[in-house]
Formats: sequence, C-alpha cells, structure tokens
Amino acid sequence: MTGLGTVRASARPLAVKMLAIGFSMLLVALAAIGLTLWMTWHLEGGAAAVNEAGRMRMQAYRLALEVRSGAHDEVVRRVAAFDESVGILDSGDPARPLFIPLNDATRQRFAEVRAGWQALRADWLVDPARVPLSRVDDFVASIDAFVASIEQQMSRSTAILNAVQFAMLALAIGGAVALLYAGYIFVVEPVAQLQRGLARVEQGELDARVTVTSNDEFGQMGDGFNRMTARLQALYRGLEDKVREKTAGLEQKSQRLAALYDASALIGAAGSLDELAQGFVRKVREIARADAAMIRWSDEGNRRYLMLAGDSLPEAMASKEQCVDAGTCHCGRLQPHSGVRVIAIRPHPEMSFDHCAAAGYRTLVSVPIALHQRVLGEIDLFYYGEAAIGEEERSLLETLASHLASAMEGLRAAALDVETAVAQERGLLAQELHDSIAQSLAFMKIR
Repeated sequence: MTGLGTVRASARPLAVKMLAIGFSMLLVALAAIGLTLWMTWHLEGGAAAVNEAGRMRMQAYRLALEVRSGAHDEVVRRVAAFDESVGILDSGDPARPLFIPLNDATRQRFAEVRAGWQALRADWLVDPARVPLSRVDDFVASIDAFVASIEQQMSRSTAILNAVQFAMLALAIGGAVALLYAGYIFVVEPVAQLQRGLARVEQGELDARVTVTSNDEFGQMGDGFNRMTARLQALYRGLEDKVREKTAGLEQKSQRLAALYDASALIGAAGSLDELAQGFVRKVREIARADAAMIRWSDEGNRRYLMLAGDSLPEAMASKEQCVDAGTCHCGRLQPHSGVRVIAIRPHPEMSFDHCAAAGYRTLVSVPIALHQRVLGEIDLFYYGEAAIGEEERSLLETLASHLASAMEGLRAAALDVETAVAQERGLLAQELHDSIAQSLAFMKIR
C-alpha cells in the first residue's frame, strides 16, 4: 500500500457499477421468473388438456349408451359436444390455458384420436347398430394413449420447472454473495485501505500510499489521499531541511563565537610575541581544519616576509619559509583589500612552488593580516587536497586575522613603551652621574 504505482481498471463511477450489477441480476431474475411462468402456463394447459381428454372418454362411453337407447336427438347433441372437445384440443381455448404440448408423440396420438373419432362419428350418425362396443373400447384406448403422452410431457416439464426453481434459488444465493462481494470490493476494501492509510499517517508515516484500482468515487478519494500525503511528505522534508539548515547555521555561529572566544583568551594570556604567534597559528589551523599553517610578518615596505610561527610544517619547508622575498610566490602578493584567497598550487613560470608541492600540498589559503589599511603580514593555510572556503569561514578567518593584528600591534606598542621608559630611566641615571661627578670635581678644586 506504500507505493504510488496506480492501475486504472475502470473509468466508471461507483453508482454506475452498482446499477450495472443490480440491473444484470434483475434481468436474470426476470428471465428466470418469465421462464417459470411460461412453464407453469404450459403445465396448466397440459393439465386442462388431460381433463378435456378424460371428459372425452366419458363422452365416448355415454354416446355408446345413448346409441343403444335409440334417442337420436340426444346422440346428435352428444356428437356435437364431442366435436367441440376435439376442436378445443386441436386449437386451444382462448378463455383459459388449454392446449396440447408440442411434441411429435403427442401430435401423433392426437391425430389417431381424431381419426378414430371421425370413423365412429360417421358410423354412429348413419347406422349406430353397426358400431360394436369393442370399437368404442379401442377408441378409448387411443384416448388413454393420448393422455399418457400428455402426462409424460408434463412430467418432463415439471422436472424442468423444478430444476428452474432450484436454479432460481441458487441464483438468489449467488446474487446475494455477488452483491456482498461487490460491496466488499467496491466499498468496504477501499474504505479499509483509506482507514489503514490514515492510521499510518497518524503514526507519522508520511510515505503511506493506497493502491488505486479504479477511477470511481473511492478511486478519486484514493488519488486525493495519495496527493495529500505526498504534499505533506514534501512539506515535512522541506521543514526538516530548513530546520537542518538553521541548526547548521546556529552551529556555525556557535563555533565561530567559540573560536573568537578562544582566540581572545589566547591573545589575553599571551605574554610575548612568540607565545602569541605560536598559540595563534595552532588555533587557526584547528579552526580551518588545515593540514599545516604559518604566520608571516612583513617589513615596512612589504618587500620581505619573515615566518613568525608555524604548525605541522615539514622541517625542510619550514627552513625555506623563514624569510622569503615578496613576489616569489603568491604568499607574498597581498593587498589591503585582497581578502581571503584560495590558491591552487601548480607550476607557474614566474613563481616557485617547489617547496609547497614537494611537501604534497595542493591548495593554499592566504589570509591577510591588515591594520589601518596597512598589510602587516599574512596567515597561510596548507591543504593536501582541494579546499572550499565558504562565506562564514572567510569572515571568521578575516576576523581572527584582525584580532591578531590588533594584538600584535598592542604588543609592539607595549614594547615601545618599555623601551621609552628604559631610555628615560637611563637618561636620568646619566644626568645624576654627571651632576655627581661635577660636584666631586668642584669639591676637589676647593680643597
């Protein structure tokens, strides 16, 4: 249910499906009822035909008795009634269901009855005395055979009717099962899928999806549910990304504040320029996650650069970097507004990167140390691989370099003050010594 793979099995709405199923079952039920009524009507017609044929047997024997009594008018009336019965069996009775079942055996038996009656009728009307009673018995036997054929056909029709009735019962049961199954497939199961999907979403599983197998009302609801969960999942992911981004930004700011605090603490605790430079270069390398780092200091004209401190530098490279001339490499080509530069270490016709490349470094990050629009030096960070410096890291490195410049300038000013105080103290001592010598000479002259 967790996937968006959707199969369109039908484009008909649910109401049309249910109406189609119900109408189909109604047609089948009407057909079965119509067949039952038709067969019942035929059975009633056959039963009426049996009754009429049985009446013909009674009429045949009554005619035989009337012929023997000699009442000619009654014989004629009986013959007319018998003709009416034969006609009804032949053409049926429009007032009630009465007809002979349509099969060859029954038709043949009825033809024999009709032929026997025509022969008896002619003899009874012309010379009744010549008709023996045995002929009447033979005629009645033909009527019995005719009735037997009708009853045999009715027995088959009754068996068929019973089978149809059992089929209708099975159809009713099957229709109920089909309706229940259709209700389960088209209504219960889609609702259950939606309920399961909602339960998963309630538990926080925003990747929950329902399988849509139709385009009816429940299929549209399933599509809407899938679109809703997909939208919620996208919004949640976007919110997670934003939270992650904000968290990362806060962590970066926290790290930056921690780095600035550590640098300030280091600057405040440093008692000398060497101690400050060594501690600061180690701290900068850790903050920038560089493989090695150094601090260079420049002379007044920015013509030469002296390495004040280094951390994790190879010994051979450290010896070559003690003092370099400006322009021999990218390290000594800074301007006050040049900012942090990321330099790829590769061969250059005007510059030498042999010592850097020989040490295995591939990227150099140069950070200027500037104070009052004047370049005092630079911080060099070396990487064995490629280095990507973001805006936050650039700003942090520039801020650290500014703190270092202020701290080193403060140490230099303090050193100048000490030198000035020492010079003044030496001047006072010299003056006192001079005055003492002068006084001694004057005293000697007086003596």
